[in-house]
Amino acid sequence: MQTIGFTEEEIDETEKLEIQLLLEAIYLKYGYDYRNYAYPSIRRRIKHRLFAEKLTTITSLLDKVFHDTACFQRLVGDFSINVTEMFRDPPFFKEFKEKVIPLLKTYPSIRIWHAGCSTGEEVYSMAILLQEEGLYDKSKIYATDINSDVLKTAKSGIFPLNAMKKYTNNYLQAGGEKSFSDYYKVTDVGVKFNSDLTRNVVFAQHNLVTDSSFNEFHVILCRNVLIYFNKELQNSVHELFYNSLGMFGVLCLGNKESINYTKLQNYYEAINHHQKIYRKIK
Repeated sequence: MQTIGFTEEEIDETEKLEIQLLLEAIYLKYGYDYRNYAYPSIRRRIKHRLFAEKLTTITSLLDKVFHDTACFQRLVGDFSINVTEMFRDPPFFKEFKEKVIPLLKTYPSIRIWHAGCSTGEEVYSMAILLQEEGLYDKSKIYATDINSDVLKTAKSGIFPLNAMKKYTNNYLQAGGEKSFSDYYKVTDVGVKFNSDLTRNVVFAQHNLVTDSSFNEFHVILCRNVLIYFNKELQNSVHELFYNSLGMFGVLCLGNKESINYTKLQNYYEAINHHQKIYRKIK
């Protein structure tokens, strides 16, 4: 089938070129590097923004992004993957409690990095787990994301009331020991989690693509973020995590991710391969 004298293949190639130019322009002007994100994922998000801005071509979106910072911020919001929940994947948290917590109890102090923390539900989950295990007072949690808007939500500790039934069920399946409602209060704007949970949490902007290591950690959690990167970028981020972990530090990935087939796979051993919990061994 042909459209205005062009084949579908030629149209696809033109679109790919437009996307490459858009991502290159964003990198050069704003310093955000999305050039190695998985193409199908980034294309879907660009198409969504194209429709929302009522534009007809990616080139016209490039022009608007270049001259309208508000449009750029909206596009960055589209690029951010903000799918999360309290105690997401309860078996993961249960395994973390059974296998990783005993290791952490041997340390005089604990540093944990939630990379790509989104709106913070898993950060609060970890804080609750550490409190119940008597480890919170000697822990520091660093919660980072590229998106400043989702970090504001994370800092606020306010989440939808209608999500609490699911979160409570997750908490109980993960081995929670108290009443989940003890950790929050219902307000007129949603559920507000106890501020004590973020007493030892540092929320900060960090770009996994361009920013470097900023500390040495005992645990790094980056769950279901790497699936949106291409192989080259995945390897780059794995190097960042490796260099940020102390010896015998623990790396936790998402259920669709793995350390296998990366350049660093032999530098880790699996604590639980099914739950994607790995320990740095060299």
